[in-house]
Amino acid sequence: MSRNVHVVPNEKGWAVKKEKSQRASRVVKTQGEAIEIGKNYAKEQSSELIIHGKDGKIRDTNSYGNDPFPPKG
Repeated sequence: MSRNVHVVPNEKGWAVKKEKSQRASRVVKTQGEAIEIGKNYAKEQSSELIIHGKDGKIRDTNSYGNDPFPPKG
């Protein structure tokens, strides 16, 4: 079962958390660094990367799994 990966703000910077986990997998200083780490986790698990903004709201998502609507062309 693949779990989505979230990039969320943290008091020490940005956290990379796997869905339903209590603790962050990694905490880093920049959102960019957290996104790269999260992207690797999501690719390994064939899951979704969900990027949150500073306000905690979802800013962007990227699918690295079985996309039901793959792009054509």
